[in-house]
Amino acid sequence: MLNDFLEPVLLSIEISLTSGIIVIVLGILMGWIMVNKTFRGKIIIETIILLPLVLSPTVIGFLLIVIFGKNSWLGEIIELVFHRSLLFTWWAAVIASAVVAFPLMYQAAKAGFHEVDKDIEGAALVDGASRFQVFLNISIPLASKILLAGSIMSFARALGEFGATLMFAGNIPGKTQTLPTAIYVAIDSGNMKMAWIWVITTILISFFMLFIIQCKKN
Repeated sequence: MLNDFLEPVLLSIEISLTSGIIVIVLGILMGWIMVNKTFRGKIIIETIILLPLVLSPTVIGFLLIVIFGKNSWLGEIIELVFHRSLLFTWWAAVIASAVVAFPLMYQAAKAGFHEVDKDIEGAALVDGASRFQVFLNISIPLASKILLAGSIMSFARALGEFGATLMFAGNIPGKTQTLPTAIYVAIDSGNMKMAWIWVITTILISFFMLFIIQCKKN
């Protein structure tokens, strides 16, 4: 009983943390670039980045299958290198979670870097600091509160991902069965007691993360 309960909980946290790290790094970099750089096609790229916010999770899952499936060039390369398909694996669950969570981190990073005083960054550049040093030692610390909030929201979104994960990673117990898919299966099989336990666990984790954000704001 305890093992049945813990398995999807620990797996969900593991997948969410891994996807969260990926999302935080890429979101911060992309947010900084979009705030500080001007280039052709910028609006198109930003629109593509934000698409997962409005697309159905099943559409995202379908696109991930097309992009990483056996019939795609990327899928063929992955299978050639790793001798197996990416579909229905732990990494598939990580990718699905990262895709749906990325826009939240990107928006937070962009908002955070917009708030950074450009005069401070400019003064550091004049004093001889490199762009990377300014980014690492000035921009990120000054935007840290918003970046932290975005990180927590991204983790929470990854934790709650269902549709894309179910399509792309499947629902394999101990391997790709996360809390949302476990709840779905429990309800479908009539195991309402376990479903309630997992639902309450998800609510408590989400409440705790949102509580941290509110504390940081105040």
